[in-house]
Amino acid sequence: MRLVSFEGGFGRVEDGAVVPMGPSLVDWLAFGTQGVATAAPRPLAEVRLQAPVPRPGKIICVGLNYRDHAKETGQAIPTEPVLFSKFANSVVGPGADVVVPPEAADQVDYEAELAVVIGRRAGRVAADDALDHVAGYACANDVSARSLQFRSSQWLLGKAIDTFLPLGPWLVTADEVPDPQGLGIRCLVNDEVVQDSDTGQMVFGVAELIAYASRTITLEPGDLLVTGTPSGVGMAADPPRFLGPGDRMRVEIDGLGQLDNTVRVRS
Repeated sequence: MRLVSFEGGFGRVEDGAVVPMGPSLVDWLAFGTQGVATAAPRPLAEVRLQAPVPRPGKIICVGLNYRDHAKETGQAIPTEPVLFSKFANSVVGPGADVVVPPEAADQVDYEAELAVVIGRRAGRVAADDALDHVAGYACANDVSARSLQFRSSQWLLGKAIDTFLPLGPWLVTADEVPDPQGLGIRCLVNDEVVQDSDTGQMVFGVAELIAYASRTITLEPGDLLVTGTPSGVGMAADPPRFLGPGDRMRVEIDGLGQLDNTVRVRS
C-alpha cells in the first residue's frame, strides 16, 4: 500500500486516485484510528502531496553507512553506526523547493537515502525482531551544506537546515518491501545519474540500525531512520560538483517511486 499525506489528512493511493483515510498518518500508525475511507477519492494529480510524515518526532540519520561512500570520502568503514540528527524543520515533500540560505550556498550536496518509518514503539529490540516495528519505507534526500557540516566535528549545522530533508512521494508499507537490503537506489541531478547503487551495500542494515538505536533511544510511530547514502556525492567528484540554483534532484528507489525537488537560494 502507498500512503500519502496532504493538507488536512492522509490517504492511500489506488488506481491513480487518493482515498482519504483520516486526519493523521502518524496517529493511524500509533493508535489505529480511522484508516477507512472518510471522503470521496481525488485524482492523485490534483492532490498536493506533503512528506508522508510531515512532522516526525525524531529523525535519526546514519553517516558513512555504504562501503563505497566511506571509501570515496577517505574514511574508514565504521565499526558501529555513526548517528546524527535532523529535525522536523528540514522535512519537505515531493516537488518542494530546497531553499539554501546564503551562509550555505557554496557547497550544497545531494545524498539519496532510504528512509525507514517506524510503525510500532521500539525500545531495546533485537535485530531479529526489528523489522516488525517498521511501518514502511520512502525515498529521502539528505541534502547537506558541506561548508557548514565540516566546520566542526559535529555535523548538525550543515545537516539540519530548513528544507534540507525532502521525503516522499509516499510511504510504501513494509509488507510490500520484503527485503529492505535488496533495493536499487539512484540520484539524478538535471537528469544525469550521479549515484547508482543498492541497499545491499549498507555497512549496517535496517534491522541492525533499529536494534542499535533503540538500545538507548526509544523509537515511536512516525519516527524516521535515514539510513545513509552510497557513493557519487558531489564533494567526492573530481572536481567537486555542488548544487546551484535551479538544479533538479531526483531520488529513485526500486519499488518506492521517485522524489523530485529543485534547489533555490534564499534571497
